[in-house]
Amino acid sequence: MVYWDHAASTPPYDEVIQTMAEVMKKHYGNPSSIHRMGEDAAKLIKRAREVCAASLGVKPSEIVWTSGATEGNNMAIKGAAMQYAGRGKHIVTTSIEHPSVYDSCLALERQGFEVTFLPVDGKGRVDPAEVASAVRKDTILVSVMHVNNETGAVQPLEEIGRAVKEANPLTVFHIDGVQGFGKLPVRLEAWRADLYTLSAHKIRGPKGTGILYKRKGISLHPLLTGGKQESGMRAGTENIPGIVAMAKAMRMASEQTETFMTRVGALRDELMAWIRTQPCLELNSFEEGAPHIVNMSFPGMKGEVLLHSLEEHGALVSTKSACSSKTAEPSKVLLAMGRSADAASSAVRISMGLTNTHEELQQLIRALSDAVNRLQPLRQEGMN
Repeated sequence: MVYWDHAASTPPYDEVIQTMAEVMKKHYGNPSSIHRMGEDAAKLIKRAREVCAASLGVKPSEIVWTSGATEGNNMAIKGAAMQYAGRGKHIVTTSIEHPSVYDSCLALERQGFEVTFLPVDGKGRVDPAEVASAVRKDTILVSVMHVNNETGAVQPLEEIGRAVKEANPLTVFHIDGVQGFGKLPVRLEAWRADLYTLSAHKIRGPKGTGILYKRKGISLHPLLTGGKQESGMRAGTENIPGIVAMAKAMRMASEQTETFMTRVGALRDELMAWIRTQPCLELNSFEEGAPHIVNMSFPGMKGEVLLHSLEEHGALVSTKSACSSKTAEPSKVLLAMGRSADAASSAVRISMGLTNTHEELQQLIRALSDAVNRLQPLRQEGMN
């Protein structure tokens, strides 16, 4: 089996696995304890915080540990909404956000907040001018992802950040950076980011660990209370093995960003070139997108049918985001881009990483060709 689902989760670095096992074995003290083992554990957390901060070019005090991007996004959005509700109750986001952002905004709507869901163009990008027009005096938060998890569309964050702050300097700007870090350059200062979310298992780290960058001066209402961990931002005993392993994964991913863009981008370009030669396939990704995601539709055929056909050939791909893949609805991301319901229901996502090779890509193309040829009669019959 060849794994082509790196946008859902990534194979951990060997060094990360070794580090995590070593910390679990040797450093099991509670970092809140005042004896030697507790102090040693606290020192590991402090060092990991410094490593993660250096990878982002921020201060260690601006790093908050989380259990992953879902918690980080909830903490950023709900925490900012509750903290700054006295300024206003208006939030701006987009129609293509990850469910942990989109559904958090819907939950706030039910609590009396007003949410503006901005549209995207045919390439899945948000117009900064529309962001500027949407921001009002009572807008307390704008949340926009860096890279779309289904199509790889990259948002113009520098222009969006500028538009937000020029329209209302007090508006908090949150970025879901899960699919961007380690794949594209990250420039939090240039983006004027106040909050930025990451998850370890998307960058070859362990599941169950993430960070939220919280710029100095930004306050959030904590979602979890009961302890003084993370300066009162997140109560609960820290996941020391996961934290230390994430720091190592972040450092390694940061150092390999340029290599990732070159090598994985070349695989993506070759795959997209082949898809364009197939009249029955439609590309939903574009050259200016992230280097690791290719989304395509096979109209007239459910995406999961093509997925399982490819699995029979030893290729593991996905349909929508992993958080939404078990639902039967068409992709809301593709619908927002103007794709038909048929195209949105027949899409598959191929996402790659540095562990994939050119030889494996040739195998995938052969598997795709065979699957499309075998399913073509069924597709035509279903369309009549």
